[in-house]
Amino acid sequence: MQNISFKRHRFSPHIIRHAVWLYARFTLSYRDIEYLLAERGLDVSYETVRRWFLKFGAPIAVKLRKSRPTPSDYWHLEEMVTVIRDNRHWLWRAVDNEGEVLDFLVQPRRYWS
Repeated sequence: MQNISFKRHRFSPHIIRHAVWLYARFTLSYRDIEYLLAERGLDVSYETVRRWFLKFGAPIAVKLRKSRPTPSDYWHLEEMVTVIRDNRHWLWRAVDNEGEVLDFLVQPRRYWS
Protein backbone atom coordinates (compact mmCIF):
# COMPACT_ATOMS: atom_id res chain seq x y z
CA MET A 1 0.00 0.00 0.00
CA GLN A 2 1.29 3.43 -0.89
CA ASN A 3 1.94 6.10 1.71
CA ILE A 4 -0.48 8.99 2.07
CA SER A 5 0.98 12.33 0.95
CA PHE A 6 0.06 15.31 3.12
CA LYS A 7 2.00 17.86 1.05
CA ARG A 8 0.53 21.34 0.55
CA HIS A 9 -1.69 21.12 3.63
CA ARG A 10 -1.66 23.77 6.32
CA PHE A 11 -2.06 21.36 9.24
CA SER A 12 0.29 18.59 10.23
CA PRO A 13 -0.42 14.99 9.15
CA HIS A 14 -1.05 14.06 12.77
CA ILE A 15 -3.97 16.50 13.06
CA ILE A 16 -5.44 15.46 9.71
CA ARG A 17 -5.20 11.77 10.61
CA HIS A 18 -6.79 12.42 13.99
CA ALA A 19 -9.74 14.34 12.50
CA VAL A 20 -10.36 11.67 9.86
CA TRP A 21 -10.03 8.95 12.51
CA LEU A 22 -12.62 10.67 14.70
CA TYR A 23 -15.08 10.81 11.82
CA ALA A 24 -14.45 7.23 10.66
CA ARG A 25 -14.39 5.62 14.10
CA PHE A 26 -17.23 7.37 15.92
CA THR A 27 -20.64 8.62 14.84
CA LEU A 28 -19.69 12.28 14.87
CA SER A 29 -20.65 15.01 12.43
CA TYR A 30 -18.14 17.28 10.76
CA ARG A 31 -19.25 20.08 13.07
CA ASP A 32 -18.68 17.89 16.13
CA ILE A 33 -15.12 17.31 14.97
CA GLU A 34 -14.73 21.04 14.35
CA TYR A 35 -15.78 21.69 17.97
CA LEU A 36 -13.46 18.98 19.33
CA LEU A 37 -10.52 20.45 17.46
CA ALA A 38 -11.49 23.96 18.61
CA GLU A 39 -11.32 22.77 22.22
CA ARG A 40 -7.71 21.83 21.54
CA GLY A 41 -6.98 25.28 20.13
CA LEU A 42 -7.18 24.43 16.42
CA ASP A 43 -9.22 26.65 14.12
CA VAL A 44 -10.50 24.15 11.54
CA SER A 45 -13.83 24.50 9.76
CA TYR A 46 -16.19 21.58 9.26
CA GLU A 47 -15.78 22.00 5.50
CA THR A 48 -12.05 21.40 5.85
CA VAL A 49 -12.73 18.23 7.84
CA ARG A 50 -15.16 17.10 5.12
CA ARG A 51 -12.54 17.67 2.42
CA TRP A 52 -9.93 15.80 4.46
CA PHE A 53 -12.28 12.87 4.82
CA LEU A 54 -13.06 12.80 1.10
CA LYS A 55 -9.35 12.91 0.25
CA PHE A 56 -7.81 10.76 3.01
CA GLY A 57 -10.77 8.80 4.37
CA ALA A 58 -10.50 5.63 2.30
CA PRO A 59 -6.78 4.94 2.88
CA ILE A 60 -7.04 5.74 6.58
CA ALA A 61 -10.13 3.52 6.92
CA VAL A 62 -8.23 0.65 5.29
CA LYS A 63 -5.40 1.10 7.79
CA LEU A 64 -7.94 1.18 10.64
CA ARG A 65 -9.49 -2.09 9.50
CA LYS A 66 -6.08 -3.75 9.21
CA SER A 67 -5.07 -2.58 12.68
CA ARG A 68 -8.23 -3.94 14.35
CA PRO A 69 -7.54 -6.90 16.60
CA THR A 70 -8.58 -10.27 15.27
CA PRO A 71 -11.83 -11.50 16.80
CA SER A 72 -11.67 -14.33 19.28
CA ASP A 73 -12.83 -17.85 18.51
CA TYR A 74 -15.74 -17.65 20.94
CA TRP A 75 -18.81 -15.72 19.92
CA HIS A 76 -22.56 -15.73 20.42
CA LEU A 77 -25.62 -14.54 18.53
CA GLU A 78 -27.91 -11.90 19.98
CA GLU A 79 -31.49 -11.44 18.81
CA MET A 80 -33.53 -8.31 19.38
CA VAL A 81 -36.87 -6.97 18.17
CA THR A 82 -36.95 -3.32 17.17
CA VAL A 83 -39.65 -1.08 15.71
CA ILE A 84 -38.82 0.84 12.55
CA ARG A 85 -41.59 3.03 11.10
CA ASP A 86 -44.25 1.21 13.11
CA ASN A 87 -43.13 -2.18 11.79
CA ARG A 88 -41.39 -4.87 13.81
CA HIS A 89 -37.95 -5.90 12.61
CA TRP A 90 -35.51 -8.46 13.97
CA LEU A 91 -31.90 -7.57 14.62
CA TRP A 92 -29.27 -10.29 14.95
CA ARG A 93 -25.74 -9.50 16.02
CA ALA A 94 -22.75 -11.82 16.14
CA VAL A 95 -20.64 -10.70 19.13
CA ASP A 96 -17.36 -12.21 20.29
CA ASN A 97 -16.55 -12.79 23.95
CA GLU A 98 -14.82 -9.39 24.22
CA GLY A 99 -17.93 -7.49 23.09
CA GLU A 100 -16.75 -6.71 19.54
CA VAL A 101 -19.60 -6.82 16.99
CA LEU A 102 -18.58 -9.16 14.17
CA ASP A 103 -21.64 -8.84 11.93
CA PHE A 104 -25.30 -7.90 12.08
CA LEU A 105 -28.50 -8.50 10.13
CA VAL A 106 -31.83 -6.65 10.19
CA GLN A 107 -34.89 -8.04 8.46
CA PRO A 108 -38.69 -7.76 8.73
CA ARG A 109 -39.22 -11.51 9.31
CA ARG A 110 -37.93 -13.58 12.17
CA TYR A 111 -37.19 -16.71 10.18
CA TRP A 112 -35.41 -17.04 6.84
CA SER A 113 -37.86 -19.53 5.33
